[in-house]
Amino acid sequence: MAAGLAALNRVAGVTALDRLRVRRPVERGVYQATRAGFRTLGAATRAFGVASGRGVRPGPSRLPAAAERSLFDLTPTEDQQLMRAAAADFAAEQLRPVAAEADARCQPPEGLLRRASAELGVNHIAIPAEFGGGGTERSVVSGVLVAEALAHGDLGLALALLAPSAVANALVLWGSAEQQARYLPAFAEADAPGAALAVLEPQPLFDPLALQTRAVRSGAGFRLTGVKALVPGAVAAELFLIAAEVPGEGPALFAIESDSRGVQIEAEPAMGLRPANLGRVVLDAVVLPADSRLAAGPSYRDCIRLSRLGWAALAVGTAQAVLDYVIAYVNQRYAFGEPISNRQAVAFMVADIGIELEGLRLATYRAASRAEQGRSFGREVALARTLAAEHGMRIGSDGVQLLGGHGFVKEHPVERWYRDLRAAGLMEGAVLL
Repeated sequence: MAAGLAALNRVAGVTALDRLRVRRPVERGVYQATRAGFRTLGAATRAFGVASGRGVRPGPSRLPAAAERSLFDLTPTEDQQLMRAAAADFAAEQLRPVAAEADARCQPPEGLLRRASAELGVNHIAIPAEFGGGGTERSVVSGVLVAEALAHGDLGLALALLAPSAVANALVLWGSAEQQARYLPAFAEADAPGAALAVLEPQPLFDPLALQTRAVRSGAGFRLTGVKALVPGAVAAELFLIAAEVPGEGPALFAIESDSRGVQIEAEPAMGLRPANLGRVVLDAVVLPADSRLAAGPSYRDCIRLSRLGWAALAVGTAQAVLDYVIAYVNQRYAFGEPISNRQAVAFMVADIGIELEGLRLATYRAASRAEQGRSFGREVALARTLAAEHGMRIGSDGVQLLGGHGFVKEHPVERWYRDLRAAGLMEGAVLL
């Protein structure tokens, strides 16, 4: 985009434009390009296809639900503790030190996503063994614990790292045998493809059940037209799961490879989540085969709920980072000869952050536990989402307030966490399901 704008500015500075009386149209073009950005074609994909010798199974492969538990136990298993510890170490060593620069550049550092895929293997626990993964049962709680740990390092970078796993999970839960054979083996590799779930649209009070993106039946397939907003890693993504309304049938997800004809991407930097390299996906009469559809009806609602559960987990991790940071700050910051934590107003505000955070964490874990066991979890996700939207934003705001003037400057990360936490109540729509 910078190179394109520089070229347009050089053209606009040519004096011959006045003689030819075309300066005004050229300047208008420069203005529009600056305002809307440049669109680009989707990233060239890795030629997804059924691996040689693997073939297509007679039916899709599904991971079984975890064993149902009558007692609500929050104690992680030994494997979950190891996964959470590995994610926490990666966040502290790899994410936190580069988060500020990634926020300024609006993209993750080169090679970070590849290292995360190789070292953490987040996709592996969701993919059945026949496709190269290590999944044996649904792992919603494990996913929540990993998301929370990564977001403690930085929410925007955590989103960039976890976006492909959302697509892999959807393919395992609702993909057809053909879709699984085509895409899942690539997600089990150390160098997993860039991918993202694209639901949000550029409209106020977005409702994921009232989509403006349309998938009209055309011949033996579908023709998609619409716009998706704030898609993580859109420019580098090789595969999208696009939410679209099928007239007369309701919303559904469609698997679209990013180099499909009619797919265009444009950068969309926002107030927060800047390291996730957000983009807008423009669909201009994209023609898809009939077998590109997945997750319609109740499955689509479950997809939205699981996505919102992921956002609640990310909010928990970032809110914990805020709490940890402000506790250290108020104990070390002296005013009138004593730490400001001795002031009752400061102590009460820190205590409120801790109370709200624990409520959000418990609601998120409970929703994840029910989803993992195959039980109804819509109510629990709605509670977690509401707490993430309201308390997450308040925790970020209080963190900035507790740092005083330091909370407003980029020297301290709290202002970035505040911007990121505001997204928890916006992504995947504001309307509860």
